[in-house]
Amino acid sequence: MADIFDVVADATRRDLLRVLLDRYTASDTAHGRASAGEISVGEIVEKLGLSQPTVSKHLKVLRDHDLVTVREEGQHRYYSLDTSPLEDLEDWLIPFLSADFDGGIDEGSTVFAAWSGVQVPEPFRRAAETLQHPTDAGTAIGRRAAEASIRLQDAQHDLERRVIEPIKKKLGRQGDR
Repeated sequence: MADIFDVVADATRRDLLRVLLDRYTASDTAHGRASAGEISVGEIVEKLGLSQPTVSKHLKVLRDHDLVTVREEGQHRYYSLDTSPLEDLEDWLIPFLSADFDGGIDEGSTVFAAWSGVQVPEPFRRAAETLQHPTDAGTAIGRRAAEASIRLQDAQHDLERRVIEPIKKKLGRQGDR
């Protein structure tokens, strides 16, 4: 799970995912099928105003984490969104997004509550009032998730160094007797 947070923590990759999502949803409604949701690297470069090497570098990261699929046709590459890893991320995030919701109803999440007009808990209301643009929320969540994953990795390494390794050494010495 930590890897996907690192991937979506990057603003350029989130922009790429948004372009891919726009193509995915546009083709889904226009053609009745998601497989037509492909976009060429050249189109992405044009839409985002980035260099082709930059786009290709970030697409490789997305491809390596199974967030996109690629179809090669001669020298051209056509990318499309694969939502499966994002669904795993969503499943992981939902308990955190709904943890402070105590509205006495069972709609399931603070996000649904806000959308449906139900009173949202004060911390979420204050946070929502400070947002200038909806992508600010995605940026904040991505950044916090990446920071949390780094802290978790640090804690795991610290646990290994301070607890597990001494136990292994002690057990190893006892086995030598």
